[in-house]
Amino acid sequence: MVPRQHNGAERHPHAGRTGEAHPAPATRPDPLDHPDAHRAAESAAVENLLRCWVRENDIQAPDGGVLRLPLPMSGTALHVPVDYWSPTGWHRFGPAFLDGAPHQAPPADAVTVAALLGRETGRHQGTDLVAMVADSARHTALFLAHRRHRPEPAHGADLFLAAEQSLVLGHPMHPTPKSRQGLSEAEALRYSPELGGLFALHWVAVDRSVLAAESAWTEQGRPVTAERLAGRLLGHVPLPPGTVPLPLHPWQARDMTHRPAFARLAEARLVHDLGPHGDPWHPTSSVRTVHRPGAPAMLKLSLGVRITNSRRENLRKELRRGVEVHRLLRTGLGRQWRAAHPGFDIVRDPAWLAVDGEDGAPVPGLDVILRHNPFGPADDAVCVAGLTAPRPYPGRGTTFSRLADIVARLAVRTGRPGPAVAAEWFLRYLHHVVRPILWLDGQAGIALEAHQQNTLVHLDADGWPIGGRYRDNQGYYFRASHREALERRLPGIGAASDTFVSDEVTDERFAYYLGINNVLGLIGAFGSQRLAGEQVLIAAFRRFLADAAASGSPLPGQLLAAPVLRCKANLLTRLHGLDELVGPVDTQSVYVTITNPLRP
Repeated sequence: MVPRQHNGAERHPHAGRTGEAHPAPATRPDPLDHPDAHRAAESAAVENLLRCWVRENDIQAPDGGVLRLPLPMSGTALHVPVDYWSPTGWHRFGPAFLDGAPHQAPPADAVTVAALLGRETGRHQGTDLVAMVADSARHTALFLAHRRHRPEPAHGADLFLAAEQSLVLGHPMHPTPKSRQGLSEAEALRYSPELGGLFALHWVAVDRSVLAAESAWTEQGRPVTAERLAGRLLGHVPLPPGTVPLPLHPWQARDMTHRPAFARLAEARLVHDLGPHGDPWHPTSSVRTVHRPGAPAMLKLSLGVRITNSRRENLRKELRRGVEVHRLLRTGLGRQWRAAHPGFDIVRDPAWLAVDGEDGAPVPGLDVILRHNPFGPADDAVCVAGLTAPRPYPGRGTTFSRLADIVARLAVRTGRPGPAVAAEWFLRYLHHVVRPILWLDGQAGIALEAHQQNTLVHLDADGWPIGGRYRDNQGYYFRASHREALERRLPGIGAASDTFVSDEVTDERFAYYLGINNVLGLIGAFGSQRLAGEQVLIAAFRRFLADAAASGSPLPGQLLAAPVLRCKANLLTRLHGLDELVGPVDTQSVYVTITNPLRP
């Protein structure tokens, strides 16, 4: 099969709400024509590396205003001015200089810092880290340059999509948040959400003899097959007899032609190339999940590009897990959950399509998840990472997050001080987003990998939290201690999805994803952006956790009592060359021990 060719808005912090992103420009904005974008990307990359190093080595605040990082393997040290020291880890740093560098010497760039830190660990993947840091910084500069001249999105268009395409800088605690190894610059322009990417899906027709599929999708109480859903999305395109349509990301469609397993199917006439068809789709913040306003489904496509730590190809157990969780919630658990917390739910993944080889083994790279699209154009559902991440605004020399925008607006509207507004916003977030997640763990033994990109907060017209959603069929932990109760709800649960995890590992991962990454990360964003004092919000979080202990989840007690916490180490995970989607859940990432910032 040879795929056939298909025949950052600037905004003032107090401007109107944004909508759907415009398509990417025909020509690529050159970061070299925008030196401020290049400098901002370099600065962000260096800060991310330093934040990772400080956290993963549990380094405490320096006595003065300069952090000195010894680098004995290189016989030098880095001197870094501290602009803001965060109790939760979201530090702000000035330019980093090598020890003894001449006064006129430029600061160390991201590639230099990555090489030095990689050498300190003695990991042979240090050269890979350098390449990925350079790739991430290059993409970030491209995104910033684009955002500084892109026209304003249309008012009243799809708010969910605008939020999904706004995450310009990415995870502040990751060394390579925008690395996309495998995409050329032209492909990055077309497929990146930050550039308003827009493209048609590439379709293949799969013979039913090698089709694998499952669906728990219903409409008005009636089951709908995955085949029928895919056919609707494709539209009126003739299919070879006995085949079913399957959508692919265009990049993946081209890549599959080089894979022997796929070539054998094509040669046997078990898959047929249909080419690009249908209305265009928009990439969301995960790059490989695509959205089309008004469509009943989003599609989580396989994409063999290494994004942050992993090649993003769906695994069969993840497909089964999404359907399994949907069925589990329909046993009555979802109704109980909504009765306790009506504003929160899981974005369901109730159907999937894939391909098996003639030997019955899954063919990697062709697995597609059909995800519910619960968001209308006026639903302001924002992933927390996109809410907290700084982005360019007109008339300002620096970046400015939407969280800061919301706090500023609410302060003006209510006539209250900004820190008071920020504290109330945070308390509402805990009630509408965090409490429901604790309920699900306490009552059902299901912990969610609710980090900031997997967690969506639903905002009202003024910007206050009123609910939330969790998404990601990779990130469920069924507690081993609840196996019998979950089996009674859904016999056979976990057998094919590999979702049961020991309580010890579940406690560690839940504390990191919800406690450290999500909530403490949100506190760090408030503090580092000078919206509220972190210690005030930490005290509020402690009070919330004391009250939330009644949920039955062990997490509140763990966060309040533990002197140290286990924390995912993104830098070390990258240096160890780990793919977080491969292998047992307890060995997919490197974890380190850090001081618990919640302990007085």
